[in-house]
Amino acid sequence: MRTGRELLIASKRFAREYRWLSWWHLWSTLTLSIVLIIIAAAPLNLIVRGLASFLAGLICVRMFIIFHDYQHHAILRNSRVAGTIMWAYGILTLSPPSVWNRSHSHHHTHNSKTFGANVGSFPVMTKESYREATASQRFVYLATRHPLTILFAYVTVFLWGMSLRPFVQNPSRHLDGGFAVLNHFVLTATVGVTLGPQTVVLVVIVPLFVACMIGGYLFYAQHNFPAAKLKTGSKWNHVAAALESSSFTEMGPILNWFTGNVGFHHVHHMNARIPFYRLPEAMDALEELQNPGVTSLRLRDISACLKLKLWDPACDRFVGLGE
Repeated sequence: MRTGRELLIASKRFAREYRWLSWWHLWSTLTLSIVLIIIAAAPLNLIVRGLASFLAGLICVRMFIIFHDYQHHAILRNSRVAGTIMWAYGILTLSPPSVWNRSHSHHHTHNSKTFGANVGSFPVMTKESYREATASQRFVYLATRHPLTILFAYVTVFLWGMSLRPFVQNPSRHLDGGFAVLNHFVLTATVGVTLGPQTVVLVVIVPLFVACMIGGYLFYAQHNFPAAKLKTGSKWNHVAAALESSSFTEMGPILNWFTGNVGFHHVHHMNARIPFYRLPEAMDALEELQNPGVTSLRLRDISACLKLKLWDPACDRFVGLGE
């Protein structure tokens, strides 16, 4: 069994995109997004419009994975056309590229390495640090990890955390964060004035609410799941962090398509240059990737992940507040 550098080297043969396939995934997903938004805005039966609106939210998740892979230079590298599309997508979905690149790069290089307020991920406190925290610190910590925060990720994670707050904290560095917020409210108001409040809900609110909720939960469960192992200091290394503290989320082929294989998260964390459409191939080929910590989107597994609040170094696992 290969470990560390040997496994990373073995994975590099999958970190090569098929350029034509990357373009196919981008254009087909983008076209579906536009078609569904047009249906949601059209004067059709409300059930048809509502279904199109919900599906547009799911397609938005898939498009986000394409955006995410582009930011990792896994696909369509050095393409000005792709760069323009991805920038526009980031602005429209409250994922400004400057904020995403800074926070997500930090996340990949510090995954499971530190406790406390982690840039680009949900904060993790140990039992000891939670006992020593003030009441206000405990409140903020638990609120950040609360299921309602994930449910309303459209506002809490993306509108505020990914766009407005970074702009307020550092306007010169994250100007696109302020622009994303301004664009969002101008677009919402324009659609409302020209097409009415119902269309605003179906074209803007519902797709973003669905996409952000799913994205927020998946990002949480990718590193906060019962089998997760966190290592700090000299015990930490990149490959072990990928395999032991990043989950594999079991999904069927339909959900894997809508989520761009995001469930193969341990493979992605091992080598972020592997395109999303080659993650299953890499897992099938490399034996060392075939025994990850597993979760799923079944209600019992979602509940099990959401109950995890603190890291217990003595037990070497996440625990709930009751423990």
